[in-house]
Amino acid sequence: MTRIGVFVCSCGLNIARTVDIEEVVRAMGDYPGVVHAINYKYMCSDPGQSTIKDAIRDENLDGVVVASCSPALHEVTFRRTCESAGLNPYMCEIANIREQCSWVHNDREKATQKAGETIATVVEKVRFNEALVPISVPVTRRALVIGAGISGIQAALSIANSGHEVTLLEREPSIGGHLAGLAETYVTHDCSPCLLSSRIVEVKRHPRIETLTCSEIEDLKGYVGNFTAKIKTKASLVDPVRCDGCGLCVEKCPVAVAPQTERTPGKTKAIWIPSPQVVPAEAVIDRDICTHFQDGCDLCKKVCPRDAIDFDQGDRSMEKEVGAVVVATGFGLYPKEKIGEYGHGKYRDVIDGLEFERLLSVWERQGREIRRPSDGKVPREVVFIQCAGSRDPEHGMPYCSKVCCMYTAKHARMYKQAVPDGQAYVFYIDVRAGGKGYEEYVNESTKDEGTLYLRGKVARVFEDNGKIMVWGVDTLLGKKIEIAADLVVLATAMVPSEGAKDLAMRLKISSDQYGFFSEIHPKMRPVESPTSGVYLAGCAQAPRDIPETVAHASAAASKVAALFSRDKLSHEPIVVNVDEDICTGCAICVEACPYGAREIDEWKRIASVREVLCQGCGACAAACPNGATGQKNFTASQVLSMIDVAI
Repeated sequence: MTRIGVFVCSCGLNIARTVDIEEVVRAMGDYPGVVHAINYKYMCSDPGQSTIKDAIRDENLDGVVVASCSPALHEVTFRRTCESAGLNPYMCEIANIREQCSWVHNDREKATQKAGETIATVVEKVRFNEALVPISVPVTRRALVIGAGISGIQAALSIANSGHEVTLLEREPSIGGHLAGLAETYVTHDCSPCLLSSRIVEVKRHPRIETLTCSEIEDLKGYVGNFTAKIKTKASLVDPVRCDGCGLCVEKCPVAVAPQTERTPGKTKAIWIPSPQVVPAEAVIDRDICTHFQDGCDLCKKVCPRDAIDFDQGDRSMEKEVGAVVVATGFGLYPKEKIGEYGHGKYRDVIDGLEFERLLSVWERQGREIRRPSDGKVPREVVFIQCAGSRDPEHGMPYCSKVCCMYTAKHARMYKQAVPDGQAYVFYIDVRAGGKGYEEYVNESTKDEGTLYLRGKVARVFEDNGKIMVWGVDTLLGKKIEIAADLVVLATAMVPSEGAKDLAMRLKISSDQYGFFSEIHPKMRPVESPTSGVYLAGCAQAPRDIPETVAHASAAASKVAALFSRDKLSHEPIVVNVDEDICTGCAICVEACPYGAREIDEWKRIASVREVLCQGCGACAAACPNGATGQKNFTASQVLSMIDVAI
């Protein structure tokens, strides 16, 4: 290849501030094989792309190098530009001189030199690139949604309403997630079960949605448009066809659990019906606490008028063919045992936000008074502690959990409604109320409800004579504060749901340092995981409130619908191949491949590649002891020529 064009982007001042663009263009204009070199302020803009297209036609270019930002942002853009001008898109490469050069250097002279060297290495790569053609594959128009909280429900409904089949997977006995157990929602104080019930009924009645509760995904194989999901469903020990949710079994069950600390809605016995609003509305037995397996208790079985109890029911496994996956696994709370300075674990009257939601729900739905866990008395003084684990680099999570300020304001307001003569205190660092009507809502909490906000951290929480003593400081007044509280509520950090890391490994998607699933790009591709065909929704990716979660889930669903709108899908052709003359069939590459794209041909006894599964990671090429495996457009000769230029 001898006619290469180099197009250098100034990116406003993002690159031009540190890199001498004119000098780079002059240097590249004299580089062997480069017949055209030019710069433009914003190469990704319409005029910039037109410049590239015109140059391809006028200069008869057979290779293009765009020196700009990360290829993760605009590689697809520039390759489509080249394709529209008649050039094979895989003859276009990106030289990253923003993130890898201008943004990380201050010395203009050295940054300019590095930019030129970076572009030169990519020119060498393009020189040996081959024109590739995307691999065409069929698509299975069924989606798998993992997690049936509000984000999973929203995603499932949006996909199903666009005309496609959906399997909705939930590991708990019922769908609805955390929203099913909330008392009310800010800012409007809508009843959470009322908001949720209409969506749940819609899911239950939708002809295109299959709901599997007590189920988890064990493995995912395949590729975008053609996944095979292995699903395991745990036995509920109740026949869902026969059970009509009458509740006699719950009434007679002798094994009780403490409702004031239990987050599962409706669970007060070893057998329970989650709640009238959730789906399915049949009873579920908790095998871990049911005494049938220890002493043979079968009271629930005896009183059931429909003979729905089945202690012999076993787990079952199944496989589903799906074309796309939406991960909507929700969130958990930061382990309270890790913030012992607040007394959780020592004192029953120190609880977290979800446990307080349970107390509010009992008051709201059943009209019963709010009572503290230790002695059942009505709490007259309640202290809410913000950022318990959030924004704490040393002992917790350094990030903001985003929803705590708002739900604490809601808690304080609802507490004052339930206990009009009570007093609520809120210890906070900053109040972050970013949303429509949010700031006004917090202000109303202080003015109308009389909640006392104290800016400062709590130093110690301990018990004294039946009271929970809270020692803190008000930094605005510069005074130490001591409150004898009846109840302390911790706004603990929002963290990924339990098992998120294991799920990431099964789905072959990446997660950040905290365990939230990672997107391809936070701005331009916020709902797409690095694994094509797997999308992210709601709090599985980051802390979010309900409106943002619903919007995010709808965005993921729209991506699935767009994927399913095509008759065939195109798979990236930058995959590996095998030199059959060198391969010895040692199978080391088979073990190295994380995507199951390698196998040993039974007849030839050498390695072969299933191209539609290959993600072009290069792990097999690195592992091959004979050099028999090479990656298209990343061959050994290309890499060595790039190294030669760099050094």
